[in-house]
Amino acid sequence: MSDQVPVLRLEGIVKTFPGVRALDGVSFDVRPGEVHALMGENGAGKSTLMKVLGGIHAPNEGQIFIAEEPVTMTSPMQAKAKGVVFIHQELSLADELTVAENIFLGELPLKSFGRVDWATLYARTDDILKKLNVRFTAKTRVGDLSIANQQMVEIGRALTVSPRAVIFDEPTASLTDAEKVVLFDVIADLQSQGVGIVYISHRMEEVFKMTDRISVLRDGQYRGTLETAETNEDEVTKLMIGRSLDLSRNETEHEFGEVALEVRGLSCGQQFQDVDFAVHKGEVLGFYGLVGAGRTAIAETVFGLRTPSAGTILINGKEERINSPIDALRLGISLVPEDRKDQGLVLGMNCRDNMTLPQVGDLTAGPFVSDGAEIAIFDQYRDKLDIRTPGWRQLVGNLSGGNQQKIVIGKWLSMRPDVLIVDEPTRGIDVGSKSEIHNLIRELAAQGYAVIVISSEMPEVLHVSDRIVAMYSGKVMREFTAQDVTEDNLIQAISGLGDDKAA
Repeated sequence: MSDQVPVLRLEGIVKTFPGVRALDGVSFDVRPGEVHALMGENGAGKSTLMKVLGGIHAPNEGQIFIAEEPVTMTSPMQAKAKGVVFIHQELSLADELTVAENIFLGELPLKSFGRVDWATLYARTDDILKKLNVRFTAKTRVGDLSIANQQMVEIGRALTVSPRAVIFDEPTASLTDAEKVVLFDVIADLQSQGVGIVYISHRMEEVFKMTDRISVLRDGQYRGTLETAETNEDEVTKLMIGRSLDLSRNETEHEFGEVALEVRGLSCGQQFQDVDFAVHKGEVLGFYGLVGAGRTAIAETVFGLRTPSAGTILINGKEERINSPIDALRLGISLVPEDRKDQGLVLGMNCRDNMTLPQVGDLTAGPFVSDGAEIAIFDQYRDKLDIRTPGWRQLVGNLSGGNQQKIVIGKWLSMRPDVLIVDEPTRGIDVGSKSEIHNLIRELAAQGYAVIVISSEMPEVLHVSDRIVAMYSGKVMREFTAQDVTEDNLIQAISGLGDDKAA
């Protein structure tokens, strides 16, 4: 494969913005039929490099080659015409249009007088949907699909042309395990056709399963390319962040405080049934299970976003009714949601305003919001959480994923909760920032917070949790301590095995 002419090559790419050298002489190539991972921390330059390739940014220096022919990319449509197709992590679909209209948007088949050839459109879409092995149809309204199925529509766009290279940006972030299998089959099919694949992901297990080579960026500079079969996670991590990480399991034994939150027999329709658990002050309680197991629904019920159909919730030993998030906040419960960009932040607002948003009504000086009070809160939690930003005026949308997550955590910590629920704390975050978030969770527990962590990543839940609740199909199957849990018995529990040991 090494003797083959690359389908795509970038040579000496430099991109500067006012005061920032985002890319500093980066070179990268992908060969026919290869899956080539592009890795780096948030802010390392991966997105900027891909935007240069896609014609969104013009490079200050350097050259792009397609099959060794120099090209100039001026727009994503031109990139697609040259055979370079992007599958973005951030969906760019039109909710009110059908699946077929979204897949062929901008290139609808036409008949005479500019009329859409609907029969051809639906037939071509049906062929693509068969390859994706999905259950929705060409005429389904995209807004009616789940996020995971919308991601499959995004992938379908790549199959409307005969691509030379396809760039996948965190493609599995919203997919179930079954949908991941379909995605990997699609990638394998593209490989067999000689298509080069650029695979951008923070998920090490996927990178080592899927890829042939791994290239790493750090601080806008190219740090090296490794053969996947000849390297390991620690070597890749060192290239990415300049140091090794402690990814050992949490096996620390220590005393906890009183029970801060307890639920008994809690149910919510078909989402989950008869759930019991308790979390103590100073403890991290992990929830682990497959997508749809009911973990997020439990968190939303405790936070007042869902109405329970049965059961009781006790705060500091006292039974309470939680009918809304306002009730939850009053009782000392905060929730860091699963989707920080859609549910946790207003990306067009600055850091200070995002952090103080839930309590802005209490930060008034007469009829106006007190700037001084807001800035004091921001400064306190910027220092406490080590949020890296030039200042409070910075737009949250311009921060890295790890710093965005810290803003969300700071927002809810500033409400001074007793119980902090964190749903998928490191989704879409690089390994360096992931380690910082893990350390922060442990530090919060050491400060006396009762912390609930919901995660789909087994290494994460093993690393941060003192106890782990394993869920399957809306039920608690087992509860483990950090000392008695193993990967095997945890997988068995979340797969519905061992019902005789159900909690």
